[in-house]
Amino acid sequence: MGDEDKRFGGVISHNNLQLIAEASFLCLALISGCVLGWAMFGPEHNFMVMFVSGLLFTLFLLLTFAFMFDPDHLKAKQSLEVLNLASQTLEAMRDGYDTSSAQHVCELLLPNVAACAVAMTDDKVVLGYCGIGRSELGHLGGRIRTAATAYTVKDGKTRVLRSQQEVGLPTPVKGIKAAIIVPLNEGKDTLGTLKFYYSDPARITESQVSIAEGFGQLLSTQISALRLEDQKKLATSMELKALQSQINPHFLFNTINTMASYCRIDPDKARVMLREFATFYRATLENSSDLISLEREVEQTVRYLTLEQCRFGEDRLAIDSSIPDEIRELEVPSFMIQPLVENSIKHAFPAEGKLTIGIHGERKGDDIYIYVTDDGVGMTQEALDNILHPVSDTGLGIAVKNVNDRLRGYFGEGSKMIISSELGKGTFVTLYLKDRAHELDEDHAAEGELVDEFEQLKRKAAASAVASDFDGSKGSEDFIDLADLKI
Repeated sequence: MGDEDKRFGGVISHNNLQLIAEASFLCLALISGCVLGWAMFGPEHNFMVMFVSGLLFTLFLLLTFAFMFDPDHLKAKQSLEVLNLASQTLEAMRDGYDTSSAQHVCELLLPNVAACAVAMTDDKVVLGYCGIGRSELGHLGGRIRTAATAYTVKDGKTRVLRSQQEVGLPTPVKGIKAAIIVPLNEGKDTLGTLKFYYSDPARITESQVSIAEGFGQLLSTQISALRLEDQKKLATSMELKALQSQINPHFLFNTINTMASYCRIDPDKARVMLREFATFYRATLENSSDLISLEREVEQTVRYLTLEQCRFGEDRLAIDSSIPDEIRELEVPSFMIQPLVENSIKHAFPAEGKLTIGIHGERKGDDIYIYVTDDGVGMTQEALDNILHPVSDTGLGIAVKNVNDRLRGYFGEGSKMIISSELGKGTFVTLYLKDRAHELDEDHAAEGELVDEFEQLKRKAAASAVASDFDGSKGSEDFIDLADLKI
């Protein structure tokens, strides 16, 4: 048991002892009160019994109040309630930050605050709502309805709204006249909001604002911890999936069969292909770390395409790759580009003609863009709309969703994957890395400092060498002539 568990257990034990003491003194006060009542209104007025029972009743009642309103006891009780509530909300959100968990959290919070309704949103939709106005809200999952919530998502600031006009519900709800909106943050990114609605603006005190912000920080911490855990699981599953994808029997056997056929018709090409094949698998195992340079990721992806090109032929598959030198050293998650290219191979090949797959990148200000394109069969609008749907768990859906999740997990919620496609014209995937160029600037600055320091050392060494040429005595101290050795 850790120190934190011992402290928590100590709070519970101390609180239980005080509860037992409260109950005991209250029972004794009731018994003394009954005796006092019997002595006062009974057939015999025994003044001694009245005096003693009255004294005991007063004493036990005072002790009961002392225990009930003891500051330490109140703090311990409040701490225990907060810990219990935090434990319940953490359990509610264990499966993720979605409609079901948000609704459960709202139901847990409402009885513990002075608000008449509690709501939770992500950056686009209402995930949970409990309290007054639930019938007017409609189904959960609808778009955010108020401008104040949208502004909080945008700037990450707490807002206190003290009128129906400021609350800004499209259809005013009777009984909701004020609100507190608290951002739910992950680092610098705002993931959503926690909202408390009130029937009277006067109910919003400094304490209520502090409580709302406290719950917001608590939920933000829980969401961040859950996302970090999810990213670790996702990174592991993606590594396994990527390795399995590379070493699946179809790709393996097709490549071996292609090399075998080239051994007869073009031995030189078969030798080159075999060397690339060995390099590809070696790099696959080496790239199992979390982050690699963009240059290595693109090189590995192009190597995969080269092997596929040998199988399909250059008249059926073409490769177009160009990554500027200024972004080659950017660190990215391994297997970030290759799954997108694999899906182009599997799903975009036209019945006739050539498929050209492009991998390009550029820097725009502080942002970096990576493009993966093909001129294949494309997708319908319906397929494009559903490609990132959470229920997709096979084929194109899971590969693209995993890349998108890892992208946002490593580079923040501002980064994202954008897909556009048109039947018969191909697919264009953009990996948008927000504010990542500063990492390259910092690395280049550090390299520049090292170069300057090295040049200074070279100049000092050269100056010392020149000085030693003019100082013969110094040279004779530092070096021994072999002719002077008597062996």
